Amino acid sequence: MKKMILVVVLATVCLFANAQDGLKGTWFAGGELSYGSSHIEEGKQTTTTVLPIVGTFISPDVAIGVGVGYMGSKLKDDGVQIEKTNGFVIKPLVRKYWNISGGLFFFGQAALPVIIGNTTFGDGDASVKVNSTQMAIQLAPGFDYVVNSWLTIEASFPIFSAGFNTAKPKGGDSTTDFHVNANPFNSVDDRTLGSLQLGVKFLF
Repeated sequence: MKKMILVVVLATVCLFANAQDGLKGTWFAGGELSYGSSHIEEGKQTTTTVLPIVGTFISPDVAIGVGVGYMGSKLKDDGVQIEKTNGFVIKPLVRKYWNISGGLFFFGQAALPVIIGNTTFGDGDASVKVNSTQMAIQLAPGFDYVVNSWLTIEASFPIFSAGFNTAKPKGGDSTTDFHVNANPFNSVDDRTLGSLQLGVKFLF
């Protein structure tokens, strides 16, 4: 009888410890991979983003991570390039999770993306290159659904961002612009959610 009680106690302690540990120590990998093409008033614009993100849970409900990658765009008018942007991106982030039910979680994310790059206006000898540095803080809520032990599906959208952009043309003076955006919608008229992101995350 004593042995049975001891087994039950040990099992309960182990289950409680596992519940407390949650995903602590679990690593994850995800990121952003996109390519888009659209026609705007100035011509045809293409955009590319490659931003792998890797992180780990430092507690049962807190995760940290960092993304390192590339963002670029091209704008052409009648096949002639009139603008090209290249940017190196580093994006550290932290997330806090709250369990809703079962494998469904709500999270809040804070990120500090930094983009260092340049924009070239025009083409050939008449082109002008402007170097730039962008830094911002972004806050985004989201939902994360754990499908199994190695895969989750998530959706998130930004609700606040603030930062600055410093631009310096070759041989010219630098200028700095600040911005604050606390509107999670595209406009007052349509009230549609802006920048909704859907993706998958791999656990290991």
